[in-house]
Amino acid sequence: MTQNLIVFAIVAVAAVYAVWRWMPAAWRRGAARRLAAGSQRAGLVDAQQAERMAASLAKTSGCGDCDSCGSCAAPPAGAQEKNTGLPRH
Repeated sequence: MTQNLIVFAIVAVAAVYAVWRWMPAAWRRGAARRLAAGSQRAGLVDAQQAERMAASLAKTSGCGDCDSCGSCAAPPAGAQEKNTGLPRH
């Protein structure tokens, strides 16, 4: 019985994480604000902590938005590519 409850808790946490991770950014920001405000109303955190919590929860992952990190950008003009001996595609 205890093992079933532990497995259920692990699966539930994983499902919540997956939903949170893949929900649209606008929904995530709104849900983060509501969650932080609810935590403040319940007395779990103060106003400053609620603000930090909302900002932290609203962040997107590092690899979800290609235009933000710049790793896919074209190399600067004049930059030479190393010859690796591999064919180019």
